[in-house]
Amino acid sequence: MSYQTIRVERDAAAVIIMFNRPERRNAVSTQAMSEIIAACREAEADDNVRAVILTGGDAYFSAGADLNEARAIKGAADGVAYFNKWHALNEALETLHKPVIAAIEGFCMTGGLELALACDLRVAAEGSSFAITSSKIGTVAGAGGTQRLPRIVGPARALEIMFAAEPIDAAEAFRIGLINRLTPKGGALAEAKAMVKVYEQRAPLSLAFVKRAVHRGMQMDLASSIEFETFLVTTIYGTEDRLEGIGAFLEKRPASFRGR
Repeated sequence: MSYQTIRVERDAAAVIIMFNRPERRNAVSTQAMSEIIAACREAEADDNVRAVILTGGDAYFSAGADLNEARAIKGAADGVAYFNKWHALNEALETLHKPVIAAIEGFCMTGGLELALACDLRVAAEGSSFAITSSKIGTVAGAGGTQRLPRIVGPARALEIMFAAEPIDAAEAFRIGLINRLTPKGGALAEAKAMVKVYEQRAPLSLAFVKRAVHRGMQMDLASSIEFETFLVTTIYGTEDRLEGIGAFLEKRPASFRGR
């Protein structure tokens, strides 16, 4: 499929989705949202793909939402229609049956950070920076930032970030758990690829079920989430991959998982 706002590349078992709007500092337009969703669906349908990496390239991740589109919002109905597109994009990343890693260089601002928060994992390089700047322009983060950020770094730290609307650097982002791994400058994408090398040796159904259990379970009370976990575990016990995994372990050989 041909895209205009993103580039899609294949690297072994990883699909790399790269923003391709340098003239707009990778601002996320509604067209980019639709194209990322389409690229995710293509990755989902390919059994040889084990993970998706979302990146902005070497210079920056994303400056945020395309403000020309945001400025065109005139009322509540326009706002709901616009932000529903953001929610559809983030949901596509969160419900993808494969791990999604954000590989971040440079600045990752407001809508760009909200998009990264919807990825399963975040890898960032030294020199990168993170902010939700909505309070500087009289708005509120509307692409899930007020909900995902506190779930990742805790309510108090999330409020501090959003109250100040000032960037934090990569070291601080790593310290508070906003990013999972910190690499030397220029190394985020390579680190994400290395992570995929590990994940491709794991059972794909296991990864899909773990992802679903965590994302959905975090929205439930503990008793309900454990019941949900039990349902998923008993379901996966009926798969070919479970038999292959246990057999490989007992026979002291590498497992050959097929996602069945």
